Amino acid sequence: VQLQASGGGTVRTGDSLRLSCAPSGRTFISAASGWFRQAEGKGREFVASITWGTARELYADSVKGRFTISKVDANNTVFLEMKSLRPEDTAVYYCAAAPVGPSYYSEYEPKRFRWWGQGTQVTVSS
Repeated sequence: VQLQASGGGTVRTGDSLRLSCAPSGRTFISAASGWFRQAEGKGREFVASITWGTARELYADSVKGRFTISKVDANNTVFLEMKSLRPEDTAVYYCAAAPVGPSYYSEYEPKRFRWWGQGTQVTVSS
């Protein structure tokens, strides 16, 4: 399974962007999808996640009220709507999918996710 992330770009503070993540190749079933980001020189950070069964959404405190994660069941596509962007949102954004079944890790943690997209750069200038 390969995930294709797109929608990144360079914007100004206060602008909006919409990221998309779609699987390529065979159809697969996942338990949850998530977005993580990694700024230069920093570790990978949780941004948001959504479960495919109950559509439960989780957000990092830093993006609550500004970012919205959503999904389209028909084609396993996940979106991240980002509003009121700030320079500190600058990072490479990665989408990920978690396998069905029990896991020791929560959707806040990268280890919960098995499949990862290639990343899309988001740059917010002041």
